[in-house]
Formats: sequence, C-alpha cells, structure tokens
Amino acid sequence: MTGSTATVSRIREKFVRSVFFLTAIFAVIVVSFILLFLFRDGYPIFETVGVTNFLFGTTWAPAQVVPIYGISALIIGTLLVTLGAMIFAVPLSIGCAIYISELASPRIKSVFKPATELLAGIPSVVYGFFGLIVLSTFIRTTFNVPSGQTWLAGSIILGVMALPTIISVSEDAISSVPPEYREGSLATGATRWQTISRVIVPAALSGIAAAIILGIGRAIGETMAVLMVTGNAAIIPNPIWNVLSSVRTLTGTLGIEMGDVEIGSQHYHALFGVAVVLLIITLIINMSAVAILSYISEGRTGGKAKGSLLHSPTLDSVMDKLLPRSRIVLLAILALLLLVAGLWEVALIVVLAAAAWHYGRGRISRHHIEMVAFACVVAAALAVLAILAIILGYIIVNGLPALSWEFLTQPPTDLGRSGGIFPAIVGTLYLVAGAILIALPLGVGAAVYLVEYTREGRITKLIRTGVDLLNGTPSIVFGLFGFAFLVLFLDIGVCLLAGMITLALMVLPTMIRTTEESLKNIPQSLREGSLALGATQWQTIRNVVIPPAIPGIVTGAILSIGRAAGETAPIMFVAVVFSTRFLPTSLFQPVMALPYHLFILSTNVPGSSTNKYGTALVLLMLVVAFYAVAILIRNYYAKKARG
Repeated sequence: MTGSTATVSRIREKFVRSVFFLTAIFAVIVVSFILLFLFRDGYPIFETVGVTNFLFGTTWAPAQVVPIYGISALIIGTLLVTLGAMIFAVPLSIGCAIYISELASPRIKSVFKPATELLAGIPSVVYGFFGLIVLSTFIRTTFNVPSGQTWLAGSIILGVMALPTIISVSEDAISSVPPEYREGSLATGATRWQTISRVIVPAALSGIAAAIILGIGRAIGETMAVLMVTGNAAIIPNPIWNVLSSVRTLTGTLGIEMGDVEIGSQHYHALFGVAVVLLIITLIINMSAVAILSYISEGRTGGKAKGSLLHSPTLDSVMDKLLPRSRIVLLAILALLLLVAGLWEVALIVVLAAAAWHYGRGRISRHHIEMVAFACVVAAALAVLAILAIILGYIIVNGLPALSWEFLTQPPTDLGRSGGIFPAIVGTLYLVAGAILIALPLGVGAAVYLVEYTREGRITKLIRTGVDLLNGTPSIVFGLFGFAFLVLFLDIGVCLLAGMITLALMVLPTMIRTTEESLKNIPQSLREGSLALGATQWQTIRNVVIPPAIPGIVTGAILSIGRAAGETAPIMFVAVVFSTRFLPTSLFQPVMALPYHLFILSTNVPGSSTNKYGTALVLLMLVVAFYAVAILIRNYYAKKARG
C-alpha cells in the first residue's frame, strides 16, 4: 500500500468514525432539545403560579373567568390508575412468566411468547376503543353507575397493556437463574414448587422488580387508552379508594386540551408545565429500572462476585425482607378495592382464603400445595391468553362486516359514518415509511459506533443514558416536542414531514437496541480474521459484521414500523387531520392516519359504529402483521443458529 493510498484510507476511516459518532450522539441531542423546549414553554407557568401552587393545588380549571392551575388531582389520578393497573397486572404477569420459563413445554412456550408479544403490538387506541365500547359498558351495567368510564376501567386497560412488558422482563430474569440452583434444590428433596418459590423467584427478584418498575413507567406514560376510558374529570375520588369515580391523568389532560389551546397563553404554558412534571416522573421511573437491570447485567458477567444476580446483598436482601409484607399490603388493597366496588362477597372469600392458606399451609401436604400453586400459575397464563383472544375476537367479529373493497379504496364521507378509509391507510403508510427512512440509518449508525468503535467509558455511558431517556419518554411528550419545535419554532406547520420526524425520534431507541444486540451476536473471531487479512475497520464492519446482522436489523425495523403505525399521541398535534378526500401531494400537507381516525370516530362521531369497527380491524391487522413478521424472522434465525 502506497503512502498516498494509506493516507486516503486513514482519512476515510476517520470520516466514517465521525459519521457514526454523530449518529450515536444524536439521541443525546434529541433528549437535550426535548428538555430545553419543554422547560422553555413550561417555565412561565411556574413563575406565574408558583411551583407549590402548581404542584399541590387541587383545582384544574383553565376555562374559568379566573383560571386555576393546580395539578395535584391530575397527579393523584395518574398514580391511582397506575396503582390499580399494577394490582391487576403484577400477579398475572409473574404467574405467566413462571409458567413460560419453568413449566411450559417448548411447544407451548412457542405459543405463549408470541402471544404476549402480540399483546404488546396492539395499538393503544385499539385498547382504548375496546375499553370504551366493552369494558365501560360492562362496568356501568354491573355496578349500576351512570358511566363506566372510571378509575377501574382505566386501571384494567392499563394493566392489560403493562402485561407484555412485565412478563417479558420477568421471564428473562427467571430464565437467567443458573440451572445449578434448580438442580441443587431438587437434590435436597424440595418439590418443584418449593424450588420455584423459595430459590428461583427470590434469585430473580431484582429482575422482577425492574419489570414491575418498567410496567409502572409504561402505565404512567400511556395517553390514548386512559384518555378514552377514565371519564377525564379533574377531581380527587371521594373517598380516595372509590374505584368507580371518574379521574383524569396527566397524559389525558395533554391529549384533551393541547389541540384547542391558544398558543402562548397561560393555559398553553400550563400544559407544558404538566408535560415537564410527567416527563420527570417517567424518566425517574424508567432510569430506576435501567439502573436495576444494569446492576443485574454486571452481576451476570461477574459470576458470583459482588453485585451478581444471585449474590446481591443490597437489593435482594431488601426485597426478601419486603416480600412477606408486600403480600399482606397487596392483599389488603385488593380486599379494600373489592369492598369499594361492592363485591363484598368476593372480598370476604379472598380474605378467608388467604387466612386459611397462611394458617393452614403447614398442615397441608407439599404435594397438595404444589397442585394448588401450579393451578394458579397455569390459570394466570391462560388468563393472559384469554385476554388476547377476547380483544382480537371482539374486534375481528365486529369489524369483518365493515370490510369491503369500497371501504378500503374510498375516502370517508358524512364525517366518517360512511365511505371508506383509503386516505387514512395511505397516510399511515406514508408516516411510517418516512419515520423508518429517518430512524433506520441513525439507529444502525449509533449501534455500530457503540459496538464497534468505542469501549465502555464516559462517552458511551452518556450515549446509552440518552438512548434510555429517549426510550422512556412518553409518546405524548414526543408530540408536544414536535409541536413546539417542528410546527412552531421551525414553522413547518402541521404536516406529513413533522409527523415523520416525530415518529422517527420515538422509534429510534428500538432501532438502536435491536441493531446493537444483533451486532453483539456476531463472533469476535470474524472481526479479528478480517483485520488480520489487512482489511480496515470500516471494511470489516461493512463486509463482515453487518451482513450477518441484517436479520436482526430487519426485525428491529419491522418492530419500529409496527409501533409507529399504531401510535396516535405523537402525531395528533403535528401531522394529522380527521378527514380529507385527497392524498397529500407534498411533505408539507397534513394527512389522515388510521389511529387518529379511529380515536375521533370512537369519541366524537355518533352513528359511526360500522366504520369504527372496520377501522379498528384494519389498524389491528396492519400492526399485528408487522409484529408477526418480526417474530417469524427472529424465530427462523434463532432456529438456524441452533441448528
């Protein structure tokens, strides 16, 4: 190699490395801009009203002659709905995770894991639609209340939405417990259930705690589903445990009021103040989970060293002490909620059964205890599967009659009561395609830099923190940032391009993480062999590392497409209109989108029953198809790797 050729090669390598560094640091830049614009537009309300009055005031009344901006009722509503969701989701999730990791055969596991992943793929607006039509009606008729849009409805829907997150992370934590612990416990004469409950679950307790924290973050950051089913009254339930009271959440307030607010008004700044509080809460929760999972990950690589998963004296010892007390607290809360809901017979049965179990388990044979425990675990797993089947079945049965060639190829008429959804389908595809075109190169470039060009250090930690913060940002906050930065600051208006960029920022962490995992799975020997033959680092990455990682990259792209296609909150302020007969001819025109169209049909257009079911089915089919393809690709290459 001549001197000039070597110089050109070095310049090319430095240039490529710089490009990858810029893509990696982009996540940090985005988080900084989100914080900057939220605080910029939210600060005036803290200055005018005062931090204490804003956070602890009990009245939210922006439409009064003298507006009042106190968000404690919104914070309490958010926390109550989330608490109820966790009471619903945690037992089912942990039971299902235990079943998948410890009891299910490989064939059954191959059914349950994709089923829980499909549950994660259902768009939040479809959950909200199901809750509004089915669950709210059931609560109204069962408890004889004026409206079924209540705290209870919101908790159940959010609990269902949190199931996949808690199940997935808990199952990973349980499966990561070394087999020696199972074998050693069984060798001492313990039953399978004693091994699971006294050895495996305690060893995985840190991971399960992280799963629950992530589930809490998922519930707190949700917008569309909770907005559609909680009634949205900005009040504190009286009494506080009245699950049949209407409540309003922080995210619901942003979703309801942001579209009608006067830009630059005190109300406008108050909504950004709400967004600041929401972002701080969710980031604290998600970063706590990330810290726990990082602690566990370091322990896995460190064997039995300090900080390992099975020998972490700090976190796990605390969890072990809290576990018996937490059972009592959760049981008391469950019984109280049942009493408030009027189900005193069920509450009595729960308390008596718990008391009988506590005082009588020493007199029951280990075999019978195991039978009861396994029955509960299997019931939890079947309940999760039944939830998926009920939601999908209801949407499919009611949506199929609406499907026709005209429905799929014609624009809407009569406010969506008739006509079709063709512009909404095309608009959704436009938004998704643009988002992936932006996110894919940025995500792949960031992952390549993190895996190939840098070691763990301050810069790497900063980038990973930026990605984690971006991943934990609620979707409605992305919408507000897009509105403040793209629509107003850059003055590009409500348009297709603004929606593409906003969705790209939202799915960027998914692209980075899936690509990073794919690159890490490439054997180091391939890199070393290529470099030993004289290839440069960029040639090695381009020709040796990236080609075998393409299936994982494609899987990440498909998952990102599925998420982007089902999102409503990020685009409702930046890109979409409810109805238009024409397709956009420019990136600077607004578009229709299936999630937003379904939201408006469900909440604002009476007499649109047939078309809203059809819209829900088309959206569900589109998103589930993307997730199904991603699952098939992953399973195919996993099987190929094992073979």
